Amino acid sequence: MKSLYALKYWYTRRLGFVVSASVRRGISPDFWTAVGVAAAALGAWAIVEGWWLAAFVFLAARLGGANLDGAVARARGVSRPFGFVLNEIGDRFSDFLIMAGLVGLSVRTDSPTSTTALLLAATAAATLPTFVSLCAAGAGAPRLNGGPFGKTERCLTAVLAAAFPQHLAVFGWIVVAGSLATAAVRLAKTHRALRGTARC
Repeated sequence: MKSLYALKYWYTRRLGFVVSASVRRGISPDFWTAVGVAAAALGAWAIVEGWWLAAFVFLAARLGGANLDGAVARARGVSRPFGFVLNEIGDRFSDFLIMAGLVGLSVRTDSPTSTTALLLAATAAATLPTFVSLCAAGAGAPRLNGGPFGKTERCLTAVLAAAFPQHLAVFGWIVVAGSLATAAVRLAKTHRALRGTARC
């Protein structure tokens, strides 16, 4: 299913000059993983404060860091299994920070307790698509990314929530529904990919 994830390759091409500079200067892919996490932390702070434009800039940088680590690793020929582990940890921690920002925004704006609880539930739901993908990869299926509601959509939703905090509950339900739908889509694809595979 198509989603904003399809923009990843367009975005990475726009960052080609950064990849080239990283290769020339020998910059580690792990540096860009760290940049992505730091940008997510700044984005979460901007979300809490309701500074949607700053959140947009920082979360764009967060996605840029998430794209650059892999692109630089491939361009430098230094891809390694542990780099994959660090990338996944960075991505998951960044996702958590962004969702924590929404919870913080709910608290700062004195939203109803039910809204804060919903956003906590949304934080848990947002982990499900990646959980399915990693389980699939562990079983030998392709590592699935993208939509209908992946990390790019979550970042956009967080920016919109910062711009319209009076509708936080609506955005919380969007995250829950979108995450569950994405997990279901990935699970269905995994089932098709593994159909007929011998059991251990």
